[in-house]
Amino acid sequence: MQIRSLLYTRSMSETALTDQARPREHAGLRERGKARRRAAIIRAAYRLFAERGYEATTVADIAAAAEVAPRTVAMYFPAKQDIALSRFTEAVEDLAAAIRSRRPGEPITDVLGGWLRARNVAPDEREISELGRRMFEANPELRALRTARMAAATREAAAMVAAATDSTADAAGPRLAAVAVAAMITEILDSYPGPSRDEAVAAAMRFIEAGLKTL
Repeated sequence: MQIRSLLYTRSMSETALTDQARPREHAGLRERGKARRRAAIIRAAYRLFAERGYEATTVADIAAAAEVAPRTVAMYFPAKQDIALSRFTEAVEDLAAAIRSRRPGEPITDVLGGWLRARNVAPDEREISELGRRMFEANPELRALRTARMAAATREAAAMVAAATDSTADAAGPRLAAVAVAAMITEILDSYPGPSRDEAVAAAMRFIEAGLKTL
């Protein structure tokens, strides 16, 4: 009797643990499904923007190419430009966070260089990276929006330069340096991964170091 009771208690405990694990498993599946749909929408949009142009492409076109409903696209991206700038915005936010988390005394070039090297595209993401490069190349209006989206990171960079040079973020030196940094970052992000990109990162860091010495 006691053995049967122990076996029943153990069985009930295992069932409870299984029941607890199921919602987490289902939540994980849902999140992976959302990530796949989001990636499919971005890939389809980038391809269409590169081939047809940003203005000529509709949300309905993107939905059809991604094999989802137009309302699904709207759930993930409130506006068409949000799709076009999605990956760039994520990169800028990541850069701003890296700048804000800079350790006292840590060289600016270590922060920027480390962030740029970490942005090297994984082999399975090179297709979407190349589509993004082609999209911006084909659409001047998106390049302008991208420049505007860099404003927040530029302000963070100006503050970082000011702190490193005992100046203020609104002084001419830090502002000019931050604008130069933003331009170099955009140029590097547009380049192909590989040795030439690594060389560009190293050259940019040398340029920044030399420029900071003049402030």
